[in-house]
Amino acid sequence: MPLPLSETVHKELTKKADTDFMSRIAPKPEDILNRELSWLAFNERVLEEAEDPAVPLLERVKFLAIVSSNWDEFFMVRVAGIWRQIDAGITQPGPDGHTPRQLLERVSQRIHELAARQHTLFHAVLEPQLNAQGIFILKPEQLDEAQRDFVLDYFDRNLLPLVTPLAVDTGHPFPRLGNRAMVLMAELEAEEYLEEEKLPVSQLSIIHVPTRVATRFLRVPSIHGHQVFVMLEDVVRMHLPRIFHGYAIKNCQALRVTRDSDLPMDEDPFEDLMKTVEEHLRSRRRGAAVRLQYENGLSHTLLDTLIEELELAPEDLYPTDGFTAFSDLMQLYGQLDLPHLKDQAMPPVPVPQIEAAPTVFDAIAKNDILLHHPFQSFDDSVVRFVREAAEDPKVLAIKMTLYRVSRNSPIAAALERAAERGKQVAAIVELRARFDEEANIAWARRLEMAGVHVVYGMPALKTHGKACLVIRQEQNTIKRYCHLSTGNYNEKTSRLYSDLGIFTARPAFGEDLSNLFNLLTGYTRPPQFNRLILAPQNFRKALIDRIDRECQHARNGLPARMILKLNALVDPPMIQKLYEAGQSGVQIDLIVRGSCCIRPGVPGLSDNIRVVSIIDRFLEHARVYHFTNNGSPETLLSSGDLMQRNLDHRVEVTFPLDDPIVAAEVVELLELQLNDTVKGRVLGSEGQVIRRGLDPGKPLLRSQSRTYEHGLLASGVKNLTQKLPDTMVIEDI
Repeated sequence: MPLPLSETVHKELTKKADTDFMSRIAPKPEDILNRELSWLAFNERVLEEAEDPAVPLLERVKFLAIVSSNWDEFFMVRVAGIWRQIDAGITQPGPDGHTPRQLLERVSQRIHELAARQHTLFHAVLEPQLNAQGIFILKPEQLDEAQRDFVLDYFDRNLLPLVTPLAVDTGHPFPRLGNRAMVLMAELEAEEYLEEEKLPVSQLSIIHVPTRVATRFLRVPSIHGHQVFVMLEDVVRMHLPRIFHGYAIKNCQALRVTRDSDLPMDEDPFEDLMKTVEEHLRSRRRGAAVRLQYENGLSHTLLDTLIEELELAPEDLYPTDGFTAFSDLMQLYGQLDLPHLKDQAMPPVPVPQIEAAPTVFDAIAKNDILLHHPFQSFDDSVVRFVREAAEDPKVLAIKMTLYRVSRNSPIAAALERAAERGKQVAAIVELRARFDEEANIAWARRLEMAGVHVVYGMPALKTHGKACLVIRQEQNTIKRYCHLSTGNYNEKTSRLYSDLGIFTARPAFGEDLSNLFNLLTGYTRPPQFNRLILAPQNFRKALIDRIDRECQHARNGLPARMILKLNALVDPPMIQKLYEAGQSGVQIDLIVRGSCCIRPGVPGLSDNIRVVSIIDRFLEHARVYHFTNNGSPETLLSSGDLMQRNLDHRVEVTFPLDDPIVAAEVVELLELQLNDTVKGRVLGSEGQVIRRGLDPGKPLLRSQSRTYEHGLLASGVKNLTQKLPDTMVIEDI
């Protein structure tokens, strides 16, 4: 029986990478850092931002929320994956020498240490400073009479109709606790008349606090100049007698369960992919518990009940000190309109070439345009590009990839509008973008209804590349306009993530994108591309070829250097290749935001390798591969990191910067980030931070602030904002 076309193409895509790549020699276990522990080191750097007194107070609160949100995903995916290995009986060590059981113990120990640090920071440092600024999170006993009346009225009108107590007894099995749901567990004692009337009684009840429909921080009336809140679980806890008539409330504690929420899918190529994803989304709610957060006052009896019902191990238990789920502090941050306690505003600046042209197509036709979000406006460049294409009568077709789509995406709406206007529109919607599956499925159905040709990607490969192609009729010819990027077509994350992209009308790029979309929509045999580098077909080999080229320059006594900017560096064979390049004399500078499994600066192993990590107000998300090439430099942007999944198991798009002016701008950015003395951390051989910057011999340099200033100058914007201080100290709190 012949293979389905999708599987045939998958084999074609992966065959070259597998046969051409040396022999997958991995580093020795002692020469590689563990991926999970390296990621925890990254999140510790995020925690450092919350600890930094130079960061504005509410930004410190926000970073504390980000730390917890990151941990939530880490437990739902990475810790859950470790548990699946343990449950499967896997005892073989990984590339770094850890068995799954050993790794779980180290991960648990590290997170417990960091969680204790987090609680101390909030209660001993941040909360008193919030109080000094008139911001209070009060306990029920601290409310005055007017505030108690307000809370009672709010409870009766907004919460009581939603609260559903779930009894636990011989007739009522232990209920399922929702993933990351705030839950109250109440111990009850029935009044005598209930038994006398022979009514059923229970000694234990579970209540899911309705945090999905109400903010966890309820603002209550206060004196002028104060911002006073009470926690939603405390609001419910205060009024339990209004729920449990005939019972005395002996004890009530808050808790929160985190569950395995990964979607490990072994798709059948003959099954409908959307149906498969939807089924797995439903099963996500039934994932095994991998963490229990609970208040310290929880009785041993109730804790034992939870351990038994949720099948928890000691490593899964995380007692909290008066505050469960710091991730919800983001809600508090959003409710406080106090600019003096937040970062100075950095409104995105216009892209000069686009602002100066009648249409975005006129601008692109003149020269390649570099885009750097969020410093430059995403809405006025990328969103405008797709919207103009949708409305322009000369545009015949639009093709693009959609990996993470917001629920109210203006780009997806523009594609819908284009299809309704009779244009040919093709959208490759990746249904398996983790935690964005539901929004992507909703848009896929809506776009199909509008007449868009929707493709769900290849069953065996996630489509992670970021590309848009607009085909336009101009005079007697057809011209192709391209957008390629390191980041998603998501207007929300474009304001939070630092990404790079280009507009170009170069014919070679247009031809390549046409071939790429033909591959993705029609499963045509992949051609040889002019300028694009595609994973998994040849991404790995292309990087190795360029690394080998630098090695040869070094062996010939010529200057040799690479600058690689990544989100993650975890692929063992690529790490080994970098070790070999450094030992050949190549100077290797790495800018790695997250997991980094290479050991830099080890004598005899990685003397020529330096790793810098930047944690600042915007999440560094761009991937750049720069090679000096003996005076003929080559700079590539990419959607893919140096991870096995990006190199071998996803459709990634890497593209060169052919315009030397554009390439020089990106290299200048890389050098700026390597020399960041405020937010740049140099990593040591154990993944630790060995220098926070602030070298007395060097001037202060904060790369994100300096990048924004450069954008202001380039755009010619006057008086948009004052010069940003490199330390960003708003006031002495």
